[in-house]
Amino acid sequence: MDKLLIQGGNRLAGEISISGAKNAALPILCAGLLTADTVQLSNVPHLQDVATMLKLLRQMGLRVEQEGNTVALNGRAVDKLEAPYEMVKTMRAAILVLGPLVARFGEAKVSLPGGCAIGSRPVDQHIKGLQAMGAEITIEAGYIHAKAKRLKGTRVVTDMITVTGTENLLMAATLADGETVLENAAREPEVADLANLLVAMGARIDGIGSDRLVVQGVEQLHGASHAVISDRIETGTFLCAVAAAGGDVTLKNARTNILDVALDKLREAGVIITSGDNWIRVQMAARPKAVTFRTTEYPGFPTDMQAQFMALNSIAEGGSRVTETIFENRFMHVQELNRLGASIGIEGHTAIIQGVDKLVGAPVMATDLRASASLVIAALAAQGETLIDRIYHLDRGYDRMEEKLSAVGADIRRVK
Repeated sequence: MDKLLIQGGNRLAGEISISGAKNAALPILCAGLLTADTVQLSNVPHLQDVATMLKLLRQMGLRVEQEGNTVALNGRAVDKLEAPYEMVKTMRAAILVLGPLVARFGEAKVSLPGGCAIGSRPVDQHIKGLQAMGAEITIEAGYIHAKAKRLKGTRVVTDMITVTGTENLLMAATLADGETVLENAAREPEVADLANLLVAMGARIDGIGSDRLVVQGVEQLHGASHAVISDRIETGTFLCAVAAAGGDVTLKNARTNILDVALDKLREAGVIITSGDNWIRVQMAARPKAVTFRTTEYPGFPTDMQAQFMALNSIAEGGSRVTETIFENRFMHVQELNRLGASIGIEGHTAIIQGVDKLVGAPVMATDLRASASLVIAALAAQGETLIDRIYHLDRGYDRMEEKLSAVGADIRRVK
């Protein structure tokens, strides 16, 4: 099993190119199931979750051609309408094949999902929405069985804001009969990116980027070309790394307009940030100041940046409070950060952090994707050597992180 060995204390300087967004690429790949034509995608990141999704789609009969960061999908020969447990258990996003399969083929059999251990992420809203659209759904032996001759347009109000739920129902609605209105829809940029691809494929969608999506169903979708948006969470992670370790780094292929809240918090911490159309420069020469925040749905502070900012707060000047409102079990990195010398306590859904003068390297273990990133950030700022175990979590969501950090001066390498 691979591990990361990091010698802390190096300032970072240079350029890093940001990859395509994992959370946009996964639903966009599933959109290839909605048409018999070819969907041509660029800026697709090299990630374990992307490889798993492509393997699943191939199993279903989707023709996949991959070269570098481009992927061509052709759904003419899809003949297996099932996502088996052995595929879904490692990646919750596999649930995203459910809507497209039912919409285009009238049937789907999808295992109940697995994935990160950061808390329950129920799929009941997906099921509720598809049932409202006329699908007959049963759950037996750990599988969701869905059938519908053709989905019918309707108004769906989800009980909570759900990103994958919105994406699943949006894809399903594109081929439904009549108008579908999705209320309380997720507003994340990755949802908008999926919607923009669907429009390029011939879907009729109004309200993109808002919490109310109105979809006029069409008989069929056609092929299209689309570039996946840059990964705002990868961008934010590298910004936090420079803020913690110090330095001067320019992030290429990075957008500021989808990172507003995180950028505001970094400026509050004392980070100097300048930007252009597709680049962000981050400069840090002093100890960061502690920042307090509360995670919430977009456009609020992203839960996927909580762990990285907690690593930054660990070495910041002053005390801070971090409240997690999205996932109930997303403080598993606290114990590992404390092993490096951080001073973090937990009261319910709030972490109370008192910044320390220094962290000291130690063996630690990654517990989920974003927790892995927080440990890398802490290790870069720590004195001495840190060995991070279970970095397969990191590989699920970060494209060659150690190579990108090495290129800007970090002493980081992958060991077996």
